[in-house]
Amino acid sequence: MPLGVADIAFTPTVRAEQERLGSAALYASAMSPDRDGGRTLTEREATFLEARDGVFQATVSETGWPYVQFRGGAPGFLRVIDPQTVAYADYRGNRQYISTGNLRTNPRIAIIAVDYPARKRLKLWGEVEISEDARIIELLSSADAPPAERAIVIRVAAYDWNCPRHIPVRRTDAEHDDEIARLQARIDALEDTLTKAGISPA
Repeated sequence: MPLGVADIAFTPTVRAEQERLGSAALYASAMSPDRDGGRTLTEREATFLEARDGVFQATVSETGWPYVQFRGGAPGFLRVIDPQTVAYADYRGNRQYISTGNLRTNPRIAIIAVDYPARKRLKLWGEVEISEDARIIELLSSADAPPAERAIVIRVAAYDWNCPRHIPVRRTDAEHDDEIARLQARIDALEDTLTKAGISPA
């Protein structure tokens, strides 16, 4: 585990829980001052993030309550600007503005990006700058999407590739190469053949 994640996630209380449950020795090396990494995105992380069509993000309110929201779009909606910066255009939703409000008082954010078919998962921690600069919003916006309200620019503090265990294998229709549509077309054709033969397909 990279030191960047350990610095953020392994608080004294977490370390005490690891000690109590027998995993402290497993993660002791992550706390070593000689260990580094996990703060600067490499090409591997950049490629993975920009291929996602959605991520889960968590923010925290001023009253201490966490809030998890889904953010999605066509692959590439999440842009890697440089090795320590990712960003996306934020479009109008139900206008509750819970994530936005939370980030105004606490800029910290956590993101989980998942590739279900490959069973890969990347966690990212960072601090957000909310930008309403039209030039930045335009740069991040999709050409076929409605106008975005703001840009969410995330300065990466740490990231970690997570264990693939327990990640279910799920595929979109596109990832199935439109297999569902082809099967439905085949079913429709067979039912049409049965109907013409005077046989009820039901």
